[in-house]
Amino acid sequence: MADAPPATPLLLASRSPQRRAILEQLGVPFDVVEPRYEETPPPELADATAVVRDHAQGKARSVAETAGDRPVLGVDTEVVLQGLIFGKPGDATEAEQMLEELSGKTHVGRSGLCLLTSGWEVVEHEGTRVTFRTLTPRDLAAYIESGEWEGRAGAYAIQGRGAALVSCIDGDYLNVVGLPAALLVRLLAERFAGTYGFG
Repeated sequence: MADAPPATPLLLASRSPQRRAILEQLGVPFDVVEPRYEETPPPELADATAVVRDHAQGKARSVAETAGDRPVLGVDTEVVLQGLIFGKPGDATEAEQMLEELSGKTHVGRSGLCLLTSGWEVVEHEGTRVTFRTLTPRDLAAYIESGEWEGRAGAYAIQGRGAALVSCIDGDYLNVVGLPAALLVRLLAERFAGTYGFG
């Protein structure tokens, strides 16, 4: 029996090294293209689900014209606490304020995902509940000093030293890292059964 032809690499519309690492972990072939989409910071009280879906769709659509027959993947992730969106902190003071707010509470890592081809487009979302332990001033100072908070939604990276801030997680861990892997696998299995090794 002849080997199946290799799967067409997805086009990942993202600057995120975490998303690249997750696709590599899943064994999904892909190429990276810089999205031509200006992501405006959402108002604190915006509907987080709508925000992440819109951003994911905007990123994917911004490169669709150059994709040819290749599927395009766009993803956006935000940290949400009691309806408030915690974006990327502007400086160390703002990062510390965010972490103080998250301390001892449960927040949601909310991602939007857009997968599209020239013939169809699907936009979905995923949420993972993350509970922080109660952080001491020493905990906060040490994490801020590490610099890991820079450029991170919610001012922490669960795949790095930020794991020490977390007491428990309910849902897809990789979603908090930056790509809802279980959701992507389901969509690839449904839309491209067998092509990427799923379904």
